[in-house]
Amino acid sequence: MKNNKISLAEVAKAAGVSKMTASRVLRDEGGFSEQTRVKVIAEVERLGYLPNRLATVFAGDKRSTFVGVSIPELGNEIFAQVLEGIDRKLGAFGHQTVLGMTEHVRDQEEKWIETVLSWQPAGLIITGRSHSQRSIQMLRGAGIPLVEIWDFNSNPLDMCVGLNHFDSGYAMGQFLAGRGYRKFGYAGTSHDTANAASARLAGFAKAISDASGQLEKQILLRDVPGFYTGYYCTEQLLASHSDVEVIFYQNDNMAVGGYEYCARAGLSVPGDIGIAGWGDLPISSIQPYRLTSVAVPHLRIGQLSAEMVLARIHGTRVQPTRDVGFRLIPGTTVWPATS
Repeated sequence: MKNNKISLAEVAKAAGVSKMTASRVLRDEGGFSEQTRVKVIAEVERLGYLPNRLATVFAGDKRSTFVGVSIPELGNEIFAQVLEGIDRKLGAFGHQTVLGMTEHVRDQEEKWIETVLSWQPAGLIITGRSHSQRSIQMLRGAGIPLVEIWDFNSNPLDMCVGLNHFDSGYAMGQFLAGRGYRKFGYAGTSHDTANAASARLAGFAKAISDASGQLEKQILLRDVPGFYTGYYCTEQLLASHSDVEVIFYQNDNMAVGGYEYCARAGLSVPGDIGIAGWGDLPISSIQPYRLTSVAVPHLRIGQLSAEMVLARIHGTRVQPTRDVGFRLIPGTTVWPATS
């Protein structure tokens, strides 16, 4: 069977330029006019040319278009939104995302870093600030732009964009205590390694302690933080601690699952029990109630991290740390403010 794959030489001929010029346009190396760029790109699209990026990288081209991106899991809607922000921004500037999923496991991240660095990426975007010693050594020795995302770190390995999760948990605990709650519960997933969710829980617990409240029960399931996890956590928590007045959930999806359990159990929200989530996820926008939550700019985190990598790739100085902050949403699922 004949191989009809379009070659770079055919693209160059159709555009009326040399093969070297066409190659420079596709690698965005400069040294050509805007008119030439437009002609080459037009022929690429018309002919359906697909450049062999991997061959280019292994041939020693220092202008790789790959950017490695690690996230804990795709099943978590929050990270899917962050990834969308990254991929859109990188794609707009001709770069491709090489995705890895680490499942909050250091060994998994270490293996992925070793693999992706062998592909000579242009940069890396890694979720979290906690890495194995070997991972840190590999990242520091790579000599490429690196952004640690999600959990803000004022002293990153290279660059960082995220928010202070401890502070966001503290803000929620302080807010709920201010509404008159004194007996609290927490529902989330297992924190085997230090991560953002555990930092939020620590901040929440500290705020409760500062307000002389009591964290009666915390349940951490080894599962993805979704609707069913929230439903089951709520059932288990209230079965053992029926006096809990309000539950803070790891994210909004879990909180919606908890709300559903309460509704089926005949519990009034917020009359009998208060419910608070985290993340301001899309599911909350279609509920008949306004979920008390913490809004986080997920897409913005992804976009900023991509912008920082791209700036460094092109030799532009960039602010190394960006705290995107958060915003507390009072909602209707907790007791109203007392007059």
